[in-house]
Amino acid sequence: MRKAAVLFALAANLALADAVVKEWAAARLKGVAAIEIIKGFFSLAYVENRGCAWGMLQGHVWPLAVFGLVAIAVIIWQRKAIFGSGRWAVLFEGMLYAGIIGNMLDRLVRGYVIDMIDLHWGASHFPCFNLADTYITLAAAYLVVSSLFSGSGKPK
Repeated sequence: MRKAAVLFALAANLALADAVVKEWAAARLKGVAAIEIIKGFFSLAYVENRGCAWGMLQGHVWPLAVFGLVAIAVIIWQRKAIFGSGRWAVLFEGMLYAGIIGNMLDRLVRGYVIDMIDLHWGASHFPCFNLADTYITLAAAYLVVSSLFSGSGKPK
């Protein structure tokens, strides 16, 4: 039971942090030119993403929200098979829930997801993203790395 409480608290706090940063971005960055933080590499910008990763599926709010709900249900149902019981499993599982919930709430409440982290290198530009996207990416990286080193194909 303690692990479930920690997982819930972690996911809730990370989702709250994502929501606070998105509200800050909407209040401070909307209608303003990108703010360069690290010259030639990192800026803060306000972007309304009406799709999913890299702007795909533009305007499909409800299917994307339903996909998020289904993803959470499947992850909860198969959580031991997906995350195992490794030392870091709770952290990354919480990050995954927080990321999915953070973006799903944006879609349901606003009709779009607020992105604000803008990375670029010379002429190369990575699509804008947010904290929720970062949580999902880190959780996915954990699952890939842990499955590579577990020897069984499942995270430790």
